[in-house]
Amino acid sequence: MRGKSVLLIIGGGIAAYKSLELIRRLKERGATVRAILTAAAAEFVTPLSVASLSGEKVYSDLFSLTDEAEMGHIQLSRSADLVVVAPATADLMAKLANGLANDLASTALLATDKAVLMAPAMNVRMWNHAATQRNFATLKRDGVLFVGPNDGEMACGEFGPGRMAEPNEIADAVERALSHAPGALSGFRALVTAGPTQEPLDPVRFIANRSSGKQGYAIADALARAGAETTLVSGPVEIAPPSGVKLLKVTTAREMLAACESALPADIAVMTAAVADWRPEISANNKIKKEPGAAAPAIRMVENPDILATLARHAQRPGLLVGFAAETDNVVAYAQAKLKKKGCDWIVANDVSPATGIMGGDRNTVHIVTAGGVEDWPDLDKREVGTRLAAKIAGALKGTAA
Repeated sequence: MRGKSVLLIIGGGIAAYKSLELIRRLKERGATVRAILTAAAAEFVTPLSVASLSGEKVYSDLFSLTDEAEMGHIQLSRSADLVVVAPATADLMAKLANGLANDLASTALLATDKAVLMAPAMNVRMWNHAATQRNFATLKRDGVLFVGPNDGEMACGEFGPGRMAEPNEIADAVERALSHAPGALSGFRALVTAGPTQEPLDPVRFIANRSSGKQGYAIADALARAGAETTLVSGPVEIAPPSGVKLLKVTTAREMLAACESALPADIAVMTAAVADWRPEISANNKIKKEPGAAAPAIRMVENPDILATLARHAQRPGLLVGFAAETDNVVAYAQAKLKKKGCDWIVANDVSPATGIMGGDRNTVHIVTAGGVEDWPDLDKREVGTRLAAKIAGALKGTAA
């Protein structure tokens, strides 16, 4: 989003407090955020808190002598690259659907020539009301974009649709709208690996690791949303496959390599899976029994195929080959060495020490290591990492970023 400008219209409702976190998330991704605060919204969040987080003046008065001397409502709505309404109350949806404009927020919405993204938030009965659903349908026909609402518990104690999408979800939707995704990777083929591999000792035991597969699945989802024809080769995980992604399930490292080769040719390959480096030389046909007084069995290990290095040397090498380096110390240094050793184009490095909670968690802090240097990303939700990585890949393939 770097260099992009967002006009955030904050509607009145308890969900307005989430708009403060949304501002942080948008700025974290490089966007400039200006805000319009409705009179009702000012009952929940203050202009000072919004201004402090956005670093910009907050607007609220349609009849401001200084702001409107230069037709401020028109300038605000047209200088932004995208107009976001969060929370989008039933009142704001009704005003835009029916062309009403009696305050700065609704006037700016009618005056804009840019795309509008709404994040509805209201009581479940208000959301399900025929009038709201009629307005919702009208706005969608008019081309307004929506994120949410989600099902969940309301501040009023009721449960159901009407809860505003979380700030990370809205930020993802903003990024898609600003990058015109889906479509940024249309015409490209992508291969993603995810999750652990399991190397059997016998029919009931195996050697594996703690990878949850969440990051790989998030990356596959982001690439597919950006328009890429995406194949996801996944080790054993408990995650539903992303929509629009071809899923190939595997168990061992050798099965994963065979599945990756079957998915070639590909323009993009992102090797997120935590592949076991070694496997037992022999996998017993029957369960290994513990005999009284007997010594523990000796397990001889042999090296598994190196999937990343194999694809780097492959006759059908992907055009952009991205590896992952999960380390517990010297994260960037080890990733830089891995980049040279494996022959890939980028390494996404992260610290998976137990204290970070990254293995199995929902957040990640990564470093993008390339021949040109290291790009440090802030702590992000794994979906955000996927979205940002997909955008970076699109830019690299289209010659606009590296």
